[in-house]
Amino acid sequence: MAEFFSKWRDGLARTSKATFGRLAGILGATEITQNTWDDLEALLVQADIGIETAESVLDALRAGVRNQGLTRSADLQALLKAELRSRLMTPPAIAFSDKPAVILLVGVNGSGKTTSAAKLSQRFKGQGKSILLGAADTFRAAAVDQLQVWGDRLGVDVISGAPESDPGAVAYSAVQAGAARNVDIVLVDTAGRLHTRFNLMEELKKVYRVVGKAMPGAPHAVWLVLDATTGQNALHQARAFKDAVAVTGVILAKLDSSARGGMAFAIQCELGLPILFAGLGEKPEDLTPFDPDAFIDGILG
Repeated sequence: MAEFFSKWRDGLARTSKATFGRLAGILGATEITQNTWDDLEALLVQADIGIETAESVLDALRAGVRNQGLTRSADLQALLKAELRSRLMTPPAIAFSDKPAVILLVGVNGSGKTTSAAKLSQRFKGQGKSILLGAADTFRAAAVDQLQVWGDRLGVDVISGAPESDPGAVAYSAVQAGAARNVDIVLVDTAGRLHTRFNLMEELKKVYRVVGKAMPGAPHAVWLVLDATTGQNALHQARAFKDAVAVTGVILAKLDSSARGGMAFAIQCELGLPILFAGLGEKPEDLTPFDPDAFIDGILG
């Protein structure tokens, strides 16, 4: 257990040092003043929690101070920890009744979708599941090659098409192949796209619809891979993808490389999307199921 929490603390070290590490200075052995609230607000905003979420947290803290009669700023530490924890939902258990279960991975360019697909494959294989990968990022040849390398390494078959072929056709073939081979999970890696490009988002909607034609009820999950280093920009991306393809959960990639881990609160508070996995390193086993308690302990040091 100690090793588990140590992994989270190490992965969140940048976020902790850049922002939340200043908490000790703000919440010292002094009385709570307007400066305390101003400093706390600045810290929360700089941590990329988001302005709306930061204001909501501060309102709750002020109410707690009034209700409990607190006067010392040091007393705010436990109150802040509890308030932040209340804003993180415990992710639902990942279980599928359909076979194959079809998971669509979506996100912007460079967010880490292909690497996440490989890491998920290893995780599911370790649980005794059979996996098939669909390389539906047909416009970036390197993405198909990268996924094939991972597939060879993990012993997972990859369904791909010709360069610049229709990504919907590849996704369709992957789902049909998964059904024919009786695999447990089909992971479809889609092309990265800017959430502001209308034509590309429409193409993603087409992939979503085609997968449903290949297997009624599919996709059974749509997971949005967000690059934690992009901070609040990730929130705008999440809104667009959620509206386009009914995103059901988030993978927060590159969390160990980011000082902006606070955006996890904004994702959940403003979008209501559960964070399913967090990337705490480059190794396959470093894609870790999101643990709200370990996350809070990690950012607060």
